[in-house]
Amino acid sequence: MAARSLASLSLGFGLVSIPVKLYSATESSAAIHFNLLTRDGSRVKQQYVSEQNPAQVVPRTEMVKGYEFEKDRYVIFEKEELAALEEGASHLIDIVSFIPEQAVDPIYYDKAYFLAPDKRGGKPYNLLKAAMLQSGRCALARWAWKSKQYVVQVRAHAQGLVLQQLLYADEVRSLDELDIEQAQPSAAELKLALQLIDQIAADDYEPTLFEDEEKKRILAAIDAKIAGKKVVAVSHPDEDGGTGGEVIDLSEMLRKSLSRSGGGAGTGAGTRGGKSAAVTPIAGGAAKKGAKRAPKAEPVKEAPAPVRRMKK
Repeated sequence: MAARSLASLSLGFGLVSIPVKLYSATESSAAIHFNLLTRDGSRVKQQYVSEQNPAQVVPRTEMVKGYEFEKDRYVIFEKEELAALEEGASHLIDIVSFIPEQAVDPIYYDKAYFLAPDKRGGKPYNLLKAAMLQSGRCALARWAWKSKQYVVQVRAHAQGLVLQQLLYADEVRSLDELDIEQAQPSAAELKLALQLIDQIAADDYEPTLFEDEEKKRILAAIDAKIAGKKVVAVSHPDEDGGTGGEVIDLSEMLRKSLSRSGGGAGTGAGTRGGKSAAVTPIAGGAAKKGAKRAPKAEPVKEAPAPVRRMKK
């Protein structure tokens, strides 16, 4: 099925206006949805009732939208007024600056869209894409869409442009609110941790190596139901165990991690440079090649202070 455009817009690049079409970059229909039914299999319908008279079912044709400006006091907007607000939206994505490609923290990322050139927009579209790729910069722009003003990032890929809606500062919480304890690791612990990172490091992100195992499990249960089989509960190994409140040796745990990954005390290979090692593929994907052999773990002369694992 061909992709369907959501809107025809213009991307403002200086005095150049680039006609573009907007497409959704994600697919929500891939999620599994369950329907609400009665025990006999009939679907149930949602109804709205009056708060003052719960026995009165209110049809959608009699509903209006209102904004609560004080407790239990509303201003009502008719359909025409709401439509006028949306009609005030601009079809222009107005670029205000170009910043380094990695300048935006991904925590500010919201919904993503694709931009494709519209009629007579191919040449300026590809010019902007090539210029951003060569400069290593992305664009920040303003965009009014569906009665809301957005700050967006426009970034370039080899195949085209991506428009990323960004959250405002007051929509993102700060880590400072969590009052996280800052503890300094020992040099020995840090060395082992760096060895482990280097051993399983990769040069890029390959999304096809990962699959939604939870979704596969649910679909298997659905198929079993259809086939008339009994659905059994699946245990989760990560939740069965637990170390409680015992004292653990962080360096020893790091060594065990290195050993389990095949590196151990200099016996395994990493993932950058040199010869590639046998790496277990994730979710059926192929192992990454071009791996760097991890340096041999040296004995730790001084034992680091034990770390107590807190109970959840």
